[in-house]
Amino acid sequence: MSLSVVDRLLAKLEASHVPFTIMQHAPVFTSEQAAAVRGTPLASGAKALVAKVGERFALFVIPADRKLDGRKVRTALGVKGLRFASREEVEQLTGLQPGAIPPFGSLFQLPTYCDPALGDNRSINFNAGDHAISVQMTYGDYLSVEHPTLLSVT
Repeated sequence: MSLSVVDRLLAKLEASHVPFTIMQHAPVFTSEQAAAVRGTPLASGAKALVAKVGERFALFVIPADRKLDGRKVRTALGVKGLRFASREEVEQLTGLQPGAIPPFGSLFQLPTYCDPALGDNRSINFNAGDHAISVQMTYGDYLSVEHPTLLSVT
């Protein structure tokens, strides 16, 4: 039996020996709902978005109070085409529904790009592969575990 994304994420974090907190809560489907149930600022939410950039898919991690700027992405990565993945593509690539994706593209063999504005928060929060499970950890520890490419895309 294969491990769930939650199990794979927690194993990755535990193997990295970084402190993190797990929170179980009512299912949430928007960044605003997640911030409210967690009791955390919206900006500390690490929103993970799957997009097709040129001919490949990638994971973009941005503060939950911001929007992805397509022009900045296309310019920074030197591509003409950019679009969000469809629900079906997200499910095929990650095994998850949109909104449940943790900010770790490495779990799905996707390159991870993180907007440095997320670092304005000492601590970040994100869904852990389930709409009812969140993880909190420091931004610095996130960077040391995932090693995302930092790219200003909001």
